[in-house]
Amino acid sequence: MDLYEDKQTEKISREAAEKLQLRADLIEQDLNILTDLLDNYREQAMPIDNKDENKQVIIPTVQKEKCLAFLKKPKLLENINELIGKSGVVGEINSRIFLFGIASTYKMENTLHALIQGTSGSGKTHLLATIMDFMPPEDTISLTRVTESSFYNYGEYELQNKLIGMEDFDGLEEKAELAFRELQSKGMISSSTSGKNEHTGQITGFVKKVFGPIASLSATTKGEIYEDNMSRCFLLSVDESPEQTQRIIKYQNEKAAGLIDTTKEKDIKEFLRNCMRLLQPLEVVNPFANKIDLPNEAQKIRRLNDLFQSYVKQMTLLNQYQRKKDVQGRLITDKEDLKIAIAIMFDSIILKVDELDGSLRDFYEKLKKYVLAKGKEYEFEQREIRQSFRISKTQMHRNINSLLELEYIAKTYVSQRNTFHYKIAYWDNMEALRNRIKQDLNNQLEKL
Repeated sequence: MDLYEDKQTEKISREAAEKLQLRADLIEQDLNILTDLLDNYREQAMPIDNKDENKQVIIPTVQKEKCLAFLKKPKLLENINELIGKSGVVGEINSRIFLFGIASTYKMENTLHALIQGTSGSGKTHLLATIMDFMPPEDTISLTRVTESSFYNYGEYELQNKLIGMEDFDGLEEKAELAFRELQSKGMISSSTSGKNEHTGQITGFVKKVFGPIASLSATTKGEIYEDNMSRCFLLSVDESPEQTQRIIKYQNEKAAGLIDTTKEKDIKEFLRNCMRLLQPLEVVNPFANKIDLPNEAQKIRRLNDLFQSYVKQMTLLNQYQRKKDVQGRLITDKEDLKIAIAIMFDSIILKVDELDGSLRDFYEKLKKYVLAKGKEYEFEQREIRQSFRISKTQMHRNINSLLELEYIAKTYVSQRNTFHYKIAYWDNMEALRNRIKQDLNNQLEKL
């Protein structure tokens, strides 16, 4: 019996109540108390030996010198991105360095979070897991399943300055999602529970706290339904283009043929882990913080601006061996950090402006191109598009319904064939919007 599963405890309580002729609610209450007591006993009797912050990894001197030399080289982010490509990450040139920057904030004061969106089988989980591999394993936690109250059962400082990888965010239960969201926003969760008083032996209530902060990477197929989470995270869409598919297949084939040096890939990952171990959570001051204005069209601009400022800080922190310090010992953000941050996170800014999520936008742009080739007034059926784009019926249904709700397409009923036809009702110009926003940001950078 899993005492953490509410449905199981409710069922057992009802069955026990019928046999013992007792009240089910009282039995369920006792089971909840028993769960808390067992948790407390486990913590006291079997202390968790996972204080990773006390397990400092000693980097060999030669390796440390190589890492320091690398961290002091110009164009650090470009060099890191090049190493990521050589370690087995195919394509995703901008997204991979963006995610690397977000993941590396786990030991800093201002931690960041990313929600990676893509259809099933698009490679989002693989991308997440690979980026996690670049961070020191003693500081990362990868999760495939999370029960409702599991976050509350961690030790008080067990999650502090950890990078959490959530491989299946869609499978997160509501209570677990709420706890995860609070860890992202507040850096701490608390719960009222019961336990035995050491002095009196009586059952009393007490507050159990679990402290962050945490950084996180999560993967989802349904990013559009997590509005609260989306405002706390950078939203990324994986590359699902045919060209990216061919690049992945080429890499897989070369790896199967023994043409890929997997030992070299592992060495690169260990090298980057050691580089991360050498970074310190220093304080950063950005003298240009009030010089850049993000597009007003962005959703929840206040939170986006806060995320942007935090990402600029992280660019400074990654370059900490190349940046100057003020009299108080704080790192000073360079203009180059702003340019790098804007270049890397530009697509994420656009996703915050666009009311379509990443995968839906990709589908819609492809749909417009398909229809335009046949004439703007061309009407299409779902099956026609599904077969032409080679996507699943479920994904097609979700995309069509979303576009209908947002009034990007219109539906007409054809009684003779008893089928629905659709046509594009709103021809937006996302490319023009992207160019306008990019030009505006570049103009602001030139004035610095």
